[in-house]
Amino acid sequence: MNETILIVDDDPEVVRLLRGYLQKEGYTVAVALDGKTALQKIRWETPDLVLLDLMLPDTDGWEITRTVRGDRRLANLPIIMLTARVDDADKIVGLELGGDDYVTKPYNPREVVARVRARLRVQKGLQGGEGVLKIGRLSLNPGRREVWIDNTPITLTATEFDILHTLMARAGYVMTRRELIRKALGDDYEGIERTLDSHVRNLRRKLEADNDFPRYVQTVYGVGYRLEEVAA
Repeated sequence: MNETILIVDDDPEVVRLLRGYLQKEGYTVAVALDGKTALQKIRWETPDLVLLDLMLPDTDGWEITRTVRGDRRLANLPIIMLTARVDDADKIVGLELGGDDYVTKPYNPREVVARVRARLRVQKGLQGGEGVLKIGRLSLNPGRREVWIDNTPITLTATEFDILHTLMARAGYVMTRRELIRKALGDDYEGIERTLDSHVRNLRRKLEADNDFPRYVQTVYGVGYRLEEVAA
């Protein structure tokens, strides 16, 4: 295991604790105590995953997430938000800005490690030896983690990509929410199902010309989602 995890938190005790648990699991750990340093390390050291505290001294985690997601080179970088906010609405806002998962403080460091492991395992597993998937005008390359509509590249977060990949690999098949969560987000995922709905909404905004009448990702009410095998 040689994945690098960047911890972004201004609390030295939190950093010490998380670093110890992550290093024990074999991860390389980088640290940033403020937002400016975090963005520098994300851009120049290319970590495999970021653990991002939302409340930082110079900027907040939401702004960092916006900046990262605005850079096409970093769009697939997994971000797990560390937050003291317990209201579901706050969590959904974070996910809609591009976060892949969240852990609420105070948290067990073992849970954080489990979330990291699950996120990276899903991402690695969905990169297998599959060729390019094509549905209508939509194309997805699992190995390069790239998506296009016609010849136009579409920038997706890591989780949005994994959800789309899972649906495209089973085009026409109705997946329940729990099934899609398990296959796209990992068996260890413990978030609320509304989290999945937020990711799907974000995905539709990027893929669909009309969110009210989606061409690709369709809701099967009371069940889950299906990716339609539409004509090109």
